[in-house]
Amino acid sequence: MKICVFCSANEQIDPAFFAATEELGRWLAESGHDVVYGGVNQGLMECLGRAAHEAGGRTIGIVPTIVEKAGRLSDYVDIDIPCDNLSDRKQLMMDQADVFVALPGGIGTLDEVFTVAASATIGYHQKPVILYNLKGFWNPLIALLDDLQSQGMVRGEWRQYIRVATSIDELQHWL
Repeated sequence: MKICVFCSANEQIDPAFFAATEELGRWLAESGHDVVYGGVNQGLMECLGRAAHEAGGRTIGIVPTIVEKAGRLSDYVDIDIPCDNLSDRKQLMMDQADVFVALPGGIGTLDEVFTVAASATIGYHQKPVILYNLKGFWNPLIALLDDLQSQGMVRGEWRQYIRVATSIDELQHWL
């Protein structure tokens, strides 16, 4: 499968997130999955790409040209798919991937999670997003989604589109 991973490009975050990202990247490669990701040479993105690449996996970086021009393309990208902007990037990621995993991240990660989930809710695809809830990182988002659900703001059940895993074993179950 092609697994798209959304994650932070920041460096100054909990070291436990780097350890879990490295474990995930290694496992994806050793399991024969291709890794689709943002392709940036910083933060969890770089950690993921390096771990997958060094474990013999294939990495597919979908990188906005503005990022490449700034010299932020990772050396661990095996296949570079340039794009014009973040909207193009998300569409290319959806086209490339079979399933999506969200590691800890910020505004960009949230944007990616909700773009994929919203597209699924109206029938563009049936590809799930899995929140990898490391150290409870996604708990506030899960609480918000539960609240939206209780207020009737979500058609169906939000867990039809967004799943939650709290360990590598649970994550592997969904993949």
